[in-house]
Amino acid sequence: MAKKKKGGAPPREEGIKLVKKNKKAFHNFEILERFEAGIVLLGTEVKALREGLVNLDEAYGRIQGGELWLVGAHISEYERRGYAGHEPKRKRKLLVHKSEIRKLEGKVKERGFTLVPLAIYFKKGLAKVEMGLCRGKKLFDKREEMKKKDAAREIRRALGRRGLG
Repeated sequence: MAKKKKGGAPPREEGIKLVKKNKKAFHNFEILERFEAGIVLLGTEVKALREGLVNLDEAYGRIQGGELWLVGAHISEYERRGYAGHEPKRKRKLLVHKSEIRKLEGKVKERGFTLVPLAIYFKKGLAKVEMGLCRGKKLFDKREEMKKKDAAREIRRALGRRGLG
């Protein structure tokens, strides 16, 4: 059992090390469904991930030939790689059950749905990607969300001045 520190955040789930969260995905997309997928990596890619050398901003998921692929994720080359390296923007296979791929394929064919990586992390030593089935937000949706966040921030600030928060 993990010890709880005085004050601060509760202890995180055992064995999970977050590498990178795709903040743009939460701003640009409405996330309807989330799922976890394993990812097929080369040795130098794993080492680069452990150092946090990844960018998910332009990445997306694509179903080709009954398999799920992560396209556009940039994993920088590992600095101390020796002679063997990897291509930073190559497409990488995601490990998901066939039944789940068929279910996702049906939803992706619907108008406006896309697969977007939300986070990449290590779980019990294995690289995992949290993918989301998403629908793109319109500009007015983003504005509404920003108004709500600003209002909540103002309320917290006002309560904090009075010693209530």
